[in-house]
Amino acid sequence: MAEKNRLHGKKILIVDDELDVLESLEEVLSGCELYRASSFDEAKEMMSGDLDMVILDIMGVNGYALLDMAAKMNLLAIMLTAHALTLDDTVKSYKKGAAFFVPKEKMADIESILMDVLAAREKGENHWQKWLDRMGDYYERRFGANWKDSHKDFWEALEQNDWRLASRLRD
Repeated sequence: MAEKNRLHGKKILIVDDELDVLESLEEVLSGCELYRASSFDEAKEMMSGDLDMVILDIMGVNGYALLDMAAKMNLLAIMLTAHALTLDDTVKSYKKGAAFFVPKEKMADIESILMDVLAAREKGENHWQKWLDRMGDYYERRFGANWKDSHKDFWEALEQNDWRLASRLRD
């Protein structure tokens, strides 16, 4: 029950150009104070330091520009995508400051993902350790057993919990 309380009342901006995604997220995150935007301009107007976190689509709303703004405001940002589901975009999201990278087909797990992110932040841990635990098997099925080879040094640094090194590594 304490886990549910971690999200209760959190102010979350969800940004996606697909109405069904916004509606689905609103259903799953019903205990939160949600704000929604369906365009970059709407999201830019709504983004503020009063928010606890933002959930950003990558395509259709210029999600990386929004991620840059969220990082400057020290907002937790979760990237949510269907079309930019690539290893390069995953690493790019990490390096730009995203707390988590979620494939839209895993959107049903968003509540527990957000609780993981909040718990990691409270403990001063790297959110991406939980990401590796949650998404490693999914990425192996999607991209093959050697999925980490394309950014080998990056993934090794994350696995060793050297997240500062991981963020400095060049592609």
